[in-house]
Amino acid sequence: MLNIIKSRRSIRKFSPKEVEEEKLKEIIEAGIWAPSGLNNQPWRVAIIKDKEIKKSLSLFTRYGRIIDSSSVCIVVFLDNSASYNRVKDIQAVGAFLQNMLLAAHQLSLGSVWLGEILNNRDKVEELLNVPEGYELMAVVALGYPAESPVSNRKPLKEIIFLRK
Repeated sequence: MLNIIKSRRSIRKFSPKEVEEEKLKEIIEAGIWAPSGLNNQPWRVAIIKDKEIKKSLSLFTRYGRIIDSSSVCIVVFLDNSASYNRVKDIQAVGAFLQNMLLAAHQLSLGSVWLGEILNNRDKVEELLNVPEGYELMAVVALGYPAESPVSNRKPLKEIIFLRK
């Protein structure tokens, strides 16, 4: 598990190979096992494979080329009707997202968590005709990687500010 966590990277370039339905199901299944307060599981998703809808979605972010080149996008929402504590529920959606990213990596897929698209939340929600009360949290672009990025992390001494 630690190797999967440490070796996962955001993938922004994808091969044209389609993601298999079984892998997509496994990724979402991993997501739903994320912790949530009172086990309310406030996340909801729209799965977008259609090229025309992805093209329309891509117009709402400066990272549209990532959406266009992906095999599939998982659009993640907070269901406010299932919410009991906004901060906790948004954190739970973050855990849901992280579980999916790690599962994708374990399955040899690439993914990236796109957040800049939140600037056009209303347009995305209108495009996808989402139910009332669903609030856009992120888009995950997914596919077979066509790159192998490298990145570093800050040393622990820069992260830990108090130890008693």
